[in-house]
Amino acid sequence: MLLLMGPTASGKTALAVELALRFGAEIVSADSRQVYRGMAVGTAQPDAAQLRAVRHHLVGFLEPEQRYSAARFVRDAAAALDQAAARGRRAIVTGGTGFYLRALSGEMTLAGVSADELLRARLREESRIHSQATLHAWLAALDPRRATAIASGDRYRTLRALEVVLARGGTPPPALPTLVSRGTRMLKFALMLDRAELSRRIRARTQAMIERGLLDEAQALEERDAPAADAVGYPQASAYLRGLCTRAELEETLARATRRYAKRQMTWLRGEPALRWVVSGAGAFSEIERWARESLGWT
Repeated sequence: MLLLMGPTASGKTALAVELALRFGAEIVSADSRQVYRGMAVGTAQPDAAQLRAVRHHLVGFLEPEQRYSAARFVRDAAAALDQAAARGRRAIVTGGTGFYLRALSGEMTLAGVSADELLRARLREESRIHSQATLHAWLAALDPRRATAIASGDRYRTLRALEVVLARGGTPPPALPTLVSRGTRMLKFALMLDRAELSRRIRARTQAMIERGLLDEAQALEERDAPAADAVGYPQASAYLRGLCTRAELEETLARATRRYAKRQMTWLRGEPALRWVVSGAGAFSEIERWARESLGWT
């Protein structure tokens, strides 16, 4: 399958739709905020025409009050990929949450269980009483494989690993259904463009979001006190709604926050293994299409 990455406003969604139409594929979103309902504008979800043209998965299916995790994303994405395959369709995974994409590919290890606040509090107390050596030995007794992968002095990772294994009654967690574990061949691409062009696109996008209903979405989220409201765009919109800034200041702060987010995405992508960079624009489709034909045998 194809994995298409890139910073926000780089053109991933439109290109993914174009490629999906060309190759008879379905699209699986890898975006930690596009999963939520009522946030279509602020999270730049595919528009109505794009959703009609290509079947999309993991877009707008959770309420903003619900929490989502990388481990759940891997399971949900694997299920979506299986559904596409059952229909005889290929798949393109695209999104800007690099952590999700790397977890799905299998190039990083996830715990695979949700947080247990009572257990976490217990382990914080244990860490105050016992030394790091004792905590690491405890982990080694419960999950030797995981303990071997964690440095003996790494208290944070030791506690998290203990939380995972204890949450399962002392049994190590099962492996997640990653692309590597499933033997899936994949090509990974990232869209790039120069800083000035990215900045121009971000400013245009932020203005369009405000005009298309970002403020209405932010107002609704404030009334619901949703954890998802910390996504870029909503805190800035909320500040405007409370009278803390002008419209011009809203546009500026929103564009600045989005640029910073794009910078963090690019930093993550630079560490992504086996990634092919493609210049965003008219030639990106042809280049990725050629790679898909030659490396994956897509026709």
